[in-house]
Amino acid sequence: MTRTIVASATREIVIGFDQPFCVIGERINPTGRKKLAAEMIEGNFDTVIKDALEQVAAGATMLDVNAGVTSVNPNETEPGLLVQTLEIVQGLVDVPLSIDSSVTAAIEAALKVAKGRPLVNSVTGEEEKLEAILPLVKKYDVPVVAISNDETGISMDPDVRFAVAKKIVERAMDHGIKPEDIVVDPLVMPIGALGDAGRQVFALLHRLRNELKVNTTCGLSNISFGLPHRHGINAGFIPMVIGAGMTSAIMNPCRPQEMEAVRAANVLNGTDANCTNWIMTYRDFKPAEGGATAQPTPAPVAGGGRRGGRAARAGAGATRE
Repeated sequence: MTRTIVASATREIVIGFDQPFCVIGERINPTGRKKLAAEMIEGNFDTVIKDALEQVAAGATMLDVNAGVTSVNPNETEPGLLVQTLEIVQGLVDVPLSIDSSVTAAIEAALKVAKGRPLVNSVTGEEEKLEAILPLVKKYDVPVVAISNDETGISMDPDVRFAVAKKIVERAMDHGIKPEDIVVDPLVMPIGALGDAGRQVFALLHRLRNELKVNTTCGLSNISFGLPHRHGINAGFIPMVIGAGMTSAIMNPCRPQEMEAVRAANVLNGTDANCTNWIMTYRDFKPAEGGATAQPTPAPVAGGGRRGGRAARAGAGATRE
């Protein structure tokens, strides 16, 4: 059974088909958040601190940390800011972290100060990225997110996206990196623009699990981009994608409707033993007035951005809510 191990200084998490779904909190990311970007540039990390604490309290298994505040000279500005942000977050919470950057120098700088075994987010099938990122993954013995696009961009053909994922896994093995340390992002397309986006992902997940035997992730909210009431679509997508074999996702854990879907899927998938997490989270649950979903007091969800270019990149965490 494929088991991807990530860790903080004090806590180890396993991502796997037999594990609870891994929720990777997406909020520490200035992409599309002008106020947060401005704060981080000024050295104000109040929102970062707030988002880190709230996401863990809401049940996040891991936190994604991104410091891409500007497209101007990112190779000069991003390494230092990412290190500063990472050190603040890992000093606040005990969950494992995902180092999220498209700048190789920033990833390496963060790996030098990261505690435990973080997840690197990410590498693509582009030759330049493969040759830059895979040696770092091997050197620091960490897992990496592999995004299924290459120099040709993002293909609308799921067979092509599978071929790119296979290429990345094979190239990683050439560097001595085991398949269990590759977490593939098959790229979730917006269902409002591509009517069979859901079916594409389900089919891809089946192949990734059975043929490549790798764990998977995605930018969960990509599926609902452009639609009204996005949280309803996201919440419906979660149990379906988990049932198809997805083992983690970059998402907003502060959305009760979506976290409720994650916890329910864990129960029904048999990864919440004796329904313990569900019972601990919802035993005192009372519906809110007017039929709205009340915010529970969650137990931790056990188990368990920016991408390849900048504005043009897609994939896990690429669309924020």
